[in-house]
Amino acid sequence: MSTIVDFKNVSTVGLESSSVAEALAGLRANEARYFMNKYKHEFTVVPASESQETLDYVNRVLKEERNIEFAAKPLETSRFQVENIDWAFVFYEDGLGINVLYTIDDPKKRAVGFKLSEGMEVPKELEKFKFARQKSKLAGTIRGSFFVIKGEY
Repeated sequence: MSTIVDFKNVSTVGLESSSVAEALAGLRANEARYFMNKYKHEFTVVPASESQETLDYVNRVLKEERNIEFAAKPLETSRFQVENIDWAFVFYEDGLGINVLYTIDDPKKRAVGFKLSEGMEVPKELEKFKFARQKSKLAGTIRGSFFVIKGEY
């Protein structure tokens, strides 16, 4: 069952098992606000247990592009298309948020983004990445990084 993420009243529903649930909820709300402001799109999430296809897609891109496999438990996912961009998100129990941005008609604009919730350690799978900091009223300090997708998915 999908849930619309409310970025005005941030809720930890679906993320309660995370040790950084409040910060992860803020990170998720930050994404929801971005999509509403930029695209007028309601950001919805689905429990990871109900979205194996999205998990498989994100895991395949990570594995084939950079040989990355996360040990953390996925809690929620989101997948949708806005304009010419296919988006996939996974929010993990350790506080990590991943998005796959895949433009349908422009192979030069495809990337995987990583966002770390405030209070979480950098996962060992991402130690080789450099992270930039971004302040967010909803999520505190978000650390983010990305890589460009070279393959076809």
